Amino acid sequence: MEKSIDSYFESVLGAVYSDPKEYSPLSLAYIGDSVYDLLIKTVLVTRNNKQAFKYHKEASSYVKAETQAICIDHLFNELTEEEQDIYKRGRNAKSHSTAKNATVGQYRKATGFEALVGYLYLKKDYDRLFELVKKVMNYKDSLQ
Repeated sequence: MEKSIDSYFESVLGAVYSDPKEYSPLSLAYIGDSVYDLLIKTVLVTRNNKQAFKYHKEASSYVKAETQAICIDHLFNELTEEEQDIYKRGRNAKSHSTAKNATVGQYRKATGFEALVGYLYLKKDYDRLFELVKKVMNYKDSLQ
């Protein structure tokens, strides 16, 4: 029988999951940033084979704060009340860092989006996580 990735995290790496609502919004954004980056890069690599720098350029267009801010503005009304609350917690969290190439408002919205991604990931709500990432990718692609 094939094991899920969750079982590897738990049995092999010793990860202990707790209620994701108990994590700080910046902790959710921290893991959400990596999860979103991994999902985008996985999609791009599996679409076609190209040089790494071309992947990097394309991935950057999805994961930069400006794009995340635009996409979350577009999707906000499609979020459940719980998801909106998680997003707002992340957006309103006081971060000690700033984005290099984004406004403060864009950076805060992106932090909220990443908190939502982290929350769905730690909640193991992969159906919803993948649904939202697909919507973000489709919307971002429609902007070009």
